[in-house]
Amino acid sequence: MSREVDLLHELINNACVNDGTVDSGNEHRSVSTLVDFFGVDGEIFEPAPGRQSLVYRVRGIDPEAPSLALVPHLDVVPAEVAGWHTDPFKATEVDGLIHGRGAVDMLNVTAAMAEAVRPYLRGDLKPAGDLIFAAVADEESGGVYGAVPLVDDHWDLVGADYLLGEVAYPPFEDASEPGVPVAIGEKGPFWSILKAEGTPGHGSSPYLGDNALGKIVRALNGIFESESLAAISVEWVEFLEASGLDESTVADLTDLDRLDAAIERIAVNNPLFARYAHAATHMTVSPNRALAGTKVNTIPDRARAELDVRALPGMTRSDVDAHLRKAMGSGSDQLEIEPVMDFEANVSRHPSTLWETIGQSVEALEGHRNLVPTLMTVSTDARFWRARGTIAYGVGLFDDRIGFSEMLSMFHGNDERVSAESVERTTLLYREILSRFGRG
Repeated sequence: MSREVDLLHELINNACVNDGTVDSGNEHRSVSTLVDFFGVDGEIFEPAPGRQSLVYRVRGIDPEAPSLALVPHLDVVPAEVAGWHTDPFKATEVDGLIHGRGAVDMLNVTAAMAEAVRPYLRGDLKPAGDLIFAAVADEESGGVYGAVPLVDDHWDLVGADYLLGEVAYPPFEDASEPGVPVAIGEKGPFWSILKAEGTPGHGSSPYLGDNALGKIVRALNGIFESESLAAISVEWVEFLEASGLDESTVADLTDLDRLDAAIERIAVNNPLFARYAHAATHMTVSPNRALAGTKVNTIPDRARAELDVRALPGMTRSDVDAHLRKAMGSGSDQLEIEPVMDFEANVSRHPSTLWETIGQSVEALEGHRNLVPTLMTVSTDARFWRARGTIAYGVGLFDDRIGFSEMLSMFHGNDERVSAESVERTTLLYREILSRFGRG
């Protein structure tokens, strides 16, 4: 196996599982792995026990050249073992596919980036401008113990003009011509908690009772039954125009009056892409947790529901709250909406110096430079750098064993996997980018 594939196996086996609690993650395991892999000590930051991030900054030979940061993360989300065909925390290679939690989110990229920057960290190669490698903790829970303190408190170390991060997508399987998706931005997370109050009482006498859970249930029913707020963004139009889809489909997917019907048609044969198309054109609201009561025979006086809300470019908290109030209906005045995470959608412009370098590198390796600007429906650590003015993209190179839509289903899902060849091809792309970037 190649060095980067070996590293991916190790990172998966480290099981840096982040469940959102401060004592999870244990990213120190993968920090130790990377330090051994590089053979060079970096700066380690540990804002909470075990929650380590590893940073290197190599000074460039040209003070006028732009700086470039590579920012992968080390943590992964939990996995329910029963839903997997292999042990999610023991890297398993079957027919050239590496199975394990983090295989595509995003330890494949972490390993490829590490192999590409290794000669620069060891002094064997010199970058044109400053080169930063920051393998961070806690991306899966908002970066509180990873990217946030690094950007807020150590900008002199991690700051950069340009950044490569998530997400590396394979080509769109229904395209009429080859193309490489490049993540240019992401929807805005507006995580929210709905809170309701009631009056406690004995569960044996619910008639005329004031049940807080009932208020939450009615509100959630309204949210589930309401149509999502749709919008056609510039980023969506750019994606479709470069995607290679047929003209009639592009026309339907860029017309608000025909959008939802077009997505429903696509869902018949390609439900995974339909999910992405819907998320890329709608404010999405996913109620994912509900909590109430103290015991089975007591009417709850408090209840709450946790919502994962993702907004499109241009949408704000006021848009989110207005949509939720309308969806919940007449009883919404009895519920409080508490913001948990507010971060508006963020997008990096293109073309740019890094965009052109990616295009040149793809052409050198693939024989074309058709880059497909892609809006991510997830959130990544790149948003913290973008807020400081950094231009950030995500890109990789894949073989044809797994397509765009199938890979989307693996993020936080079962049987996450990536081909060894794709990890190696992505490594080649990063090597090519690093060799060209900032050199005129």
